[in-house]
Amino acid sequence: MTTTPVAVTVLDPRQVQRLSEGLVAFLETNTLPEGLFASDIFCDLSLPTWRLQTAGAAAIVKLRRDSHPALGQVSQWRSDALVDGFVFEFEERWTDAGGQRWYSREMIRARVADDRIAEMSIYCTGDWDQAQQESHAAEVTLVRP
Repeated sequence: MTTTPVAVTVLDPRQVQRLSEGLVAFLETNTLPEGLFASDIFCDLSLPTWRLQTAGAAAIVKLRRDSHPALGQVSQWRSDALVDGFVFEFEERWTDAGGQRWYSREMIRARVADDRIAEMSIYCTGDWDQAQQESHAAEVTLVRP
C-alpha cells in the first residue's frame, strides 16, 4: 500500500469546491460535467459485500448509470481538502421506476491531478430500500441526523 504524507498544505479550497460541485452534478444527473474526470481516471468501488473497479471516464459513467439508473438528489455533502485531493462524504436519495424510495451514504477519497479527479476510492454503505429505512428509524435514534 502506498501512503501519502501528512499534509502541510492542502489543495486550494476553490478547486475542491468546484470539483465537489461537479461530483454532485454528476451524481444527480448521471451526466459527466466537462473537466471533472481525467480521461484515464481509475475508480475502486467498495460495496458492503462486493468490490468493483473501472478505468476511464466512460467506464465510470457506465458504472454509475448501471447501478443508479434513476436520477436522485444528493441531500447532504461535505468535502475536506487533502494534500493531493479531497474527501467527499454524501447522502443520496432517489425513487426507482417502481416508486420505491432509496437512500445511501457514501464516501469518496479523490486524488486530483491537472485540476481533474484522477482517481477515486468509493465506499458505499449499500442502498437502503424503504423497508430498511423504516426498520432503522424504528430501532435507532441518531444523535445527529
